[in-house]
Amino acid sequence: MTNPTPELDAEAMYSTLLQQVKAGLAQVENVALVGIHSGGAWLAERLAADLQLTERLGFVDVSFHRDDYAEKGLKADVKSTQIPFDVEGATIVLVDDVLYTGRTTRAAINELFDYGRPARVLLAALADRGGRELPIAADFLAETVSLPDQRLLVLQRAEDGRFFLTVDHA
Repeated sequence: MTNPTPELDAEAMYSTLLQQVKAGLAQVENVALVGIHSGGAWLAERLAADLQLTERLGFVDVSFHRDDYAEKGLKADVKSTQIPFDVEGATIVLVDDVLYTGRTTRAAINELFDYGRPARVLLAALADRGGRELPIAADFLAETVSLPDQRLLVLQRAEDGRFFLTVDHA
C-alpha cells in the first residue's frame, strides 16, 4: 500500500460530503443510500449511520454491468449486490468514492434499474478527478482533484474505520 496523501484529508472531505447530503435531503422522503463496492460502500455505510438511514442502505457491485467488462475482465473480489428495500419510487443516493470517467456510475444505475424504477437517482462522491467520458456529474461532491491519467485516487479504510486517500499507479 502507498502512503496516505497528506494534501487530501479524506476525513475532512467526508465531513463536507455529509453536510451536503444532509442539507440536500432535508425535505426529501423515501430516501435510500446505495454504495458502490468497495469505497462507495464504505462511505454509504458511514453516511447511513450518520443520517439514521441504516434500514435503507444497499450495495451494488457493478462488475457485470460495466461496458468495458470484456476489456478489464472480472475482479477477483466480486461482491454481491444487496438492496434490501423497495427501489420503486424511492429517491436513491448512489454513493461512490471517486468519480472519474462516469462508467462505474452508469453501470450502477443500470444495476439499480434491475431492482425497480426509482423516482430519482442522486450521486454523492468524495472526489471528482475529471476525465469524464459520459455526461455524469455528482449532486453532492466533497472535492475536485487533478491527477495525471496514469494515476489512481484510491480510498482506503483503516481498521478504526477512518478514511484516507492514496495515489497509486494505474
